[in-house]
Order: sequence, then C-alpha cells, then structure tokens
Amino acid sequence: MSRLYYDEGEGKNHMDTIKIETPIDDSVVSALKAGDMVSISGTIYTGRDAAHKRMQECIAKGQLLPFDIKNQIIYYVGPCPPKPGQIIGSAGPTTSGRVDAYTPELLDRGLKGMIGKGMRSEQVVQSMIKNKAVYFAAVGGAGALISKSIKKADVCAYPDLGPEAIYRLQVEDFVVVVAIDCMGNNLYER
Repeated sequence: MSRLYYDEGEGKNHMDTIKIETPIDDSVVSALKAGDMVSISGTIYTGRDAAHKRMQECIAKGQLLPFDIKNQIIYYVGPCPPKPGQIIGSAGPTTSGRVDAYTPELLDRGLKGMIGKGMRSEQVVQSMIKNKAVYFAAVGGAGALISKSIKKADVCAYPDLGPEAIYRLQVEDFVVVVAIDCMGNNLYER
C-alpha cells in the first residue's frame, strides 16, 4: 500500500488518496480510517442480495463458495449490460443494507472489504470489528463514471441471475471512501 498526496495548490484543498491493490490483508485494513479516500486496483467481485442468498445456501449445504472469498472485496452492484464497445454498462452501487443479513457469515470466512452505499446494521459493524474488515462507500448516481474504472468483467458464478450474477471485475483506480473502518468508526455517524 502506498500513500499519494495531491496538492490542489497553495495550501488549500489538500487531498490524500491511499492506493491499494487487491487482495487486501489485515495490515491494509488496519491502516484505513473512516473518511480516507481510497483508490482500488486489482480484482474485486460483485454480488447483490440474490447472489448472497445463493452463497449462504452453499454454506448451509457445506459446499464451497464460487470463489475464494478470503481477503477479497465484494462490490454491491448489478451492472447494466454493456453497449457495443463497452466492457460493462453503468455500475453504480446498490443499497448495502439489502445484504446485511448475509454479511457476518462472509466476514467470518475471510471477506475483508465491501463496497456499497448507505448504512450497515449493528451486527455487520460488530462483525467487521471482530473480523477486521472495512466498508467502502461508492458514489451513488455515478455508475457511468465508476464503469470507466472497470477494465475487465466476466461472470464468475450464477449466470442465471443476469445482472445479479457474481462478476469478477478487474478495476483500476476505483475511487471510494472508507465509510466504516475496522475499529467501527462510522462516517455516517459524524
């Protein structure tokens, strides 16, 4: 992990951006604080409520998850189909609370990061503290802009779910904000 510094000029509007590459481990997660601006590069996975329900069914049946979740980041998104010449269509975040019921189980299995929008339940926050994980907020309504940071997209699991399938995304400089850090500091409560 490296820290970059952008000077907007003459001591005003300073902005630090922390660049991270996936997968992430405890040392990266521990360094991130609520309010930090982060640029993510590497592989992330998508998943909305239908995909999370299927993953929970896998766990209940004693089956393996469709990808190794340890140290990974899941982005809560159901991307639009790409137009000709695009890698992916608009890819804005969905409301994270929709997957709160499934999240602690995935955090117990090694998930380290989540990207979405909106508050998380107290159970999720407590599980994040216990498992040392981080919750990033992406900008809602900026799906077309976010899609420009996605360099490759392929379906990883559950293709019958259409846009709610699990996609493996290769991202470059995917900009997010740490909404809740691994100590439970919560940007939404400031």
